Amino acid sequence: MSNFLVTGSSRGLGLELVRQLSARACLEGGLVIATARKCSPKLTELIAQSNGCIVFVALDISEESMIAESAEQVRSALNENSLDMLINCAGVHSETHGKLASMSDLDYQLSVNVTGTHNVLRHYLPLMQNSKVKKIINISSAYGSITSAREVSYAPCPAYKISKAALNALTVQYALSYQDEGFIFLAVSPGWLQSDMGGKHADLTVPQGAEAVLNIAMSADRVDNGRFKNIHVPGWEAYKGQDVPW
Repeated sequence: MSNFLVTGSSRGLGLELVRQLSARACLEGGLVIATARKCSPKLTELIAQSNGCIVFVALDISEESMIAESAEQVRSALNENSLDMLINCAGVHSETHGKLASMSDLDYQLSVNVTGTHNVLRHYLPLMQNSKVKKIINISSAYGSITSAREVSYAPCPAYKISKAALNALTVQYALSYQDEGFIFLAVSPGWLQSDMGGKHADLTVPQGAEAVLNIAMSADRVDNGRFKNIHVPGWEAYKGQDVPW
């Protein structure tokens, strides 16, 4: 039996991760805790069809007081069981057109995509201490690769790129800090998905991306701790499952 938690689960990749995890949890007698600022109609429908396998907890990761409150609600929902896997999918994205000096959203991107994730981790890790799994997946982006920055310079989202590079650094620092306790931290790029953010011309469907992310999450072991992974989707040269360069 495994218990999972997904942030940013009201739509897109987060919603699909909850959908696919719930199928697994229902078979194993586990629980999926779906968190988001608000419970969307699609998530509400999914919960209603889950036979109790999905529980919603309100969570705005930009508000640390709300994170702390949500952690107590999750503790109650787990009913003295441990949280086994945490997938940090919540995040924000915006664009800047023109030279970098006109970028005005860096503070906000960092506060949500990096500081918000850090606050989620430090409030939720105590719920995972007794787990035999202890996996944390931070959903990152190939846009966060400094090595590949020139190759993706066409995308007008510098604050998002910077925040994802910082999220990758945060992931590595957590991986080093908690490796002696058996935790496994991964940054995962889910690919270019046909979501609200990715648009209808993106490479992969959201279910494809979610399945590929979960394949990485389920198979990860301690040698993967602190790595930045690309998904594997057969037939796609861009998604061969290799590590993404920092």
